[in-house]
Amino acid sequence: MSQAKDIVLVVGGGGREHAIVKALSQSNTIAELHAAPGNGGISELATCHQISATDIADQVDLAQSLACDFVVVTPDDPLALGLVDKLTAKGIKAFGPSAAAARLESSKVFAKELMNKLHIPTAEAAIYKNDTEALSSLNRCSFPLVIKAEGLAQGKGVIICSNEKSASKAITDIMQERKFGRAGDRILIEEFLTGPEVTLMCFCDGENLLALPSSRDHKRIGEGDTGENTGGMGVIAPVPEMSADLQQQIIETILQPVIREMAANGTPFRGILYAGLMLTEKGPYVIEFNARFGDPETQAVLPLINNDLYTLLKACVDGDLHKHRLAISNEASCVVIMASGGYPGKYETGCEISGLDSVEDVYVYHAGTVKKDNKFFTSGGRVLAVSAQAKTLSQAINKAYLEVAKIGFDNCAFRRDIGKGFVE
Repeated sequence: MSQAKDIVLVVGGGGREHAIVKALSQSNTIAELHAAPGNGGISELATCHQISATDIADQVDLAQSLACDFVVVTPDDPLALGLVDKLTAKGIKAFGPSAAAARLESSKVFAKELMNKLHIPTAEAAIYKNDTEALSSLNRCSFPLVIKAEGLAQGKGVIICSNEKSASKAITDIMQERKFGRAGDRILIEEFLTGPEVTLMCFCDGENLLALPSSRDHKRIGEGDTGENTGGMGVIAPVPEMSADLQQQIIETILQPVIREMAANGTPFRGILYAGLMLTEKGPYVIEFNARFGDPETQAVLPLINNDLYTLLKACVDGDLHKHRLAISNEASCVVIMASGGYPGKYETGCEISGLDSVEDVYVYHAGTVKKDNKFFTSGGRVLAVSAQAKTLSQAINKAYLEVAKIGFDNCAFRRDIGKGFVE
């Protein structure tokens, strides 16, 4: 008797979604794979539909018109807007947390208050709802410090300030100039933590979790971790500093307490819980929680997982994650982001991309691309993610950069130090 084949829709159109679509395309239980809006690279694996990820009503209509069996909601905005809730109400299974559970990411104030209640180590912070109070507090602060917009800001709402002048500008940009829109209705002024940064993502079904390999995202635009924060310029995985004992400590003292508390509050977390951590001298501290797969961490981590991704996503929705174990590769991974010059500020689009046919033994995930007449063109700030795997981290890094050198487009920009200094 032949096995039923499912129709699956992936919401989103970045490099993370390309990685998820690529993994899902290998599942033998999926008959049709769709993406909305998708991108140039995704269009080679799935049927793309030009609907914005934040157009909730049209996304629901699309899922219904396609008779979808399952929808994977990956970006932060549609999760916060309740797309999973809307799909579930229509009887469509959807991967991702409810809007209430997604507050772990959509409200840094909610997450901070939850961590304080649970005594989870995190930076001390003061919360301000108007710029006057925030500005007047600066003469009592120690520097450097961190200023965060409360809401979603595409990974760019965190500003490290070295002095009162830069902090004053950050507050003014966020709260007066509305640089991040309503995400800046409230801000947090936090102590500055030091130590290696680590990301740990885990599958969650509301009660149980499975941790993915650790990773490290390089957020700053400039080499040596200088310049503005971006959505991420490159990743290594797993992180050399993350021992099995340390990972288990993080699971037991941070991730599991959060999962239990969310369930106890009647807002069980189902999906991917992402913990951004700082390995301080006092132990692991939480910098932030995200409520979805990280980008570009996913492009580094998913190639290290040998499980059928679709099976794991369904287990999170169905509440039977405890029946599964992750099959994790012994290899290491390096991802280098190729971006449009000027990103994260103004940049040009429409540049033809060359060299994609010449890369070997890596996978190039598309983030900001469109495909026209069998050619690819840039359409965003982060354009491509070159993902390499090898027996050691140093080999993966070298392999990634060897292939990056083969690809080009006008005003291409990338960091040349991803993973450097963290090699075995």
